[in-house]
Amino acid sequence: MTTMEKRSFSELLIEIKELVTEVSSLAQYSETQREILAEFEILVEKLVPILDGLMDNIIKFKDHPPVRKAVESLGSELKRAKVLLKTQGTKSFIKQVEDVVHDLGRSLGLVLLASLEVSTDLKDKIGVLHKDLMNTRFDMSSIASTSYDSGVVSEIEVEEEIQEEKRVCFGMDEISLQIKCGDDEQLKFALLELNELIGDKKVSSEWISDEGVIPILFNRLSSSKSENRLCIVQLLRRLASDNADNKEKMADVGFLSAVVKSLVRDEEERKEAVGLLLDLSDLQSVRRRLGRIQGCIVMLVASLNGDDLVASHHAGKLLNALSSNTQNALHMAEAGYFKPLVQYLNEGSDMSKILMATALSRMELTDQSRASLGEDGAIEPLVRMFSIGKLEAKLSALSALQNLSNLTENVHRLISSGIVASLLQLLFSVTSVLMNLREPASAILAKIAESESILVNPDVAQQMLSLLNLTSPVIQNHLLQALNSIASHSRAGKVRRKMKEHGAIQLLLPFLMETNIKIRSSALNLLYTLSKDLAEELTDQLGETYIKTIINIISSSTFDSEKAAAVGILSHLPNSDKKLTDTLKKANLVPIMVSILTSRSEVSKETTCWLEESVTGLLIRFTNPSDKKLQLYSAEQGVIPLLVKLLSSGSPVTKCRAATSLAQLSQNSSSLSKSRKSRWSCVPPSADGFCEVHNGYCFVKSTFCLVKAGAVSPIIQILEGEEREADEAALSALVTLLHDEMWENGSNCIAKMSGIPAIIKVLESGSIKAQEKALWILEKIFGAEEHRVNYGESAQVVLIDLAQQGDSRLKSTTAKLLAQLELLQVQSSYF
Repeated sequence: MTTMEKRSFSELLIEIKELVTEVSSLAQYSETQREILAEFEILVEKLVPILDGLMDNIIKFKDHPPVRKAVESLGSELKRAKVLLKTQGTKSFIKQVEDVVHDLGRSLGLVLLASLEVSTDLKDKIGVLHKDLMNTRFDMSSIASTSYDSGVVSEIEVEEEIQEEKRVCFGMDEISLQIKCGDDEQLKFALLELNELIGDKKVSSEWISDEGVIPILFNRLSSSKSENRLCIVQLLRRLASDNADNKEKMADVGFLSAVVKSLVRDEEERKEAVGLLLDLSDLQSVRRRLGRIQGCIVMLVASLNGDDLVASHHAGKLLNALSSNTQNALHMAEAGYFKPLVQYLNEGSDMSKILMATALSRMELTDQSRASLGEDGAIEPLVRMFSIGKLEAKLSALSALQNLSNLTENVHRLISSGIVASLLQLLFSVTSVLMNLREPASAILAKIAESESILVNPDVAQQMLSLLNLTSPVIQNHLLQALNSIASHSRAGKVRRKMKEHGAIQLLLPFLMETNIKIRSSALNLLYTLSKDLAEELTDQLGETYIKTIINIISSSTFDSEKAAAVGILSHLPNSDKKLTDTLKKANLVPIMVSILTSRSEVSKETTCWLEESVTGLLIRFTNPSDKKLQLYSAEQGVIPLLVKLLSSGSPVTKCRAATSLAQLSQNSSSLSKSRKSRWSCVPPSADGFCEVHNGYCFVKSTFCLVKAGAVSPIIQILEGEEREADEAALSALVTLLHDEMWENGSNCIAKMSGIPAIIKVLESGSIKAQEKALWILEKIFGAEEHRVNYGESAQVVLIDLAQQGDSRLKSTTAKLLAQLELLQVQSSYF
């Protein structure tokens, strides 16, 4: 029995403190390797506060053999260090010092493992020093070679072997205990020790198996803290790489499920978990089981798309390994990873292709998913399946293509594939077995028609028209939608003319009587599109019956899009047709339209815009300046406040049409304004009704005055804006304030509303017609000296530029204005 074993625990600690002092002193006064031994001295002295802490807990440890054994191991290492420092000089001296430091660290780790009830502060101190000792590395590149007594070396080596054997034997038992039932802190250091021992090849496979280390590690993986989970997964990877039997033990579905849970944790743990699963995936049983673990494939796809390049690479390899199973490939597609599915579409068996296409047709795809599928090459094999496959393959391929065709980029791919002719051919087919294919075919055509590329097939519209009365309601609706898309394209003028020549209007009108709302709406939309080019002849083709049908749709439909299309069709009919105007008036269409725009429910912005544009387009008919009675009727129905409101809130087209109607109404304001002289001297007229522009009494409903309606300011705001479409109509409205003897009053009103700079702005960027009107207005306004003085200088730069570089049609008027501002002689060659 050694001296240490005979003494009490307190005496043992005192003896070890004395050893620390001796070793520190030997290192301090050594004549060789001063820098390295100085570092060694500092590390050894850090043991003192730890030994003091153990002394403070003497009552807890006096009857606890594992702690005593661990402390004795620490003392043995210090004795070894003492011998080494006294006999230094060997070539391997510094390497031996480094080994002693690491062994001190291991012994300190054993102390920590065995110390069950010490304070957190002491545990932290032990843990920090343990880490420092284990991580210490000395630079041995400058060590000189000297002679050394072989007997001393031999004595040290025999001592080392004895102590190492004791330490490892004690350590394995303690490590096994702490891994099984230690708390998080004890588990942490037990894992570190086990990892060191495995790395040093001091742990046998038999011990790993006998102690049940692998099941224990998986059990602790589910309940440990993040830091320990990471260590466990890393340790499992090491064990898997060392031994094929270990891999087999890890293939248990419960163990695999525990690793899968690590895929949703922090970045480092996720990366190690993916690596472990990849390491295990060369086992067929693992590949089979992983695909069945809930969430595994979803989390692997998330890792594939993550920022960690290593985890992404490993996840990709693992997904590729798992994709040999068709169900796994489908799960990957559902998670947003489509390459395996596309590979099956290209290279799989006929049944696999049908399976993938059918699944694809049923998936809820985002636009991003559709884009990925298109980029990965899903369109081409599906088109091949439709073209040359058997009936089941055709149906599944068409349904999948229908799902993918909801993205513009995929529509371009479909057109490039040449599928349009095949789809039309299918729709013309009378073979009964192909009937089920016609609906998805027509749906795909409707999507393809949204792309202007469809126009490369010049006869496609005529072919669709000829099919309208030969198909089911679902297909009819798809064909109507497709025809409307084709007719709406900017380069489709020739197609629209051909559709008219082939009797499209007469073919479509009966659909307005349809009880099927979808078909009726689609037919209305197509008629609206075609009516833009058929204004003169459309009235005769519609006839009184269909006019009344359209009015009934406007008044009774619950869909704003239907109302917008129906009103839009009527707005395209010639305003000169007085009989039609009377028909619409008798049907109370004006109050109906006002009600639609003032009390409509919440609808999409696009539908609201369309509805406003259609209504304001039709109101131009009811504000015709040549019919004051009709204007009065419209004003009494509340048209003017509605138009003024739309000047500020509508689209550019709506603003243009609203300003046009207000301009038409304002043309008659001067003649309708009441004289300032009251016919009844005893009843003076209201001051509120007096209009300084018309120099009389004006009222919105009876004289249609822009000033009293509050329209001048929003009209000027149109000119101040960046959109130029409504400039001409807005200027036309202002022109009505400058006619005859009222021009000066109108000029003052426009100036008061800050309208002159806005008019000058039109000269810089407006259309030719808008510039012409702006020049005419400025000529009137600058007839007043006050306005020439205030605004002439700001106008002259624009006018000079317009005179030099503007359109030749503006040259004469521009020169007049420059002369008016005394910047150009009246005899100038500009006239």
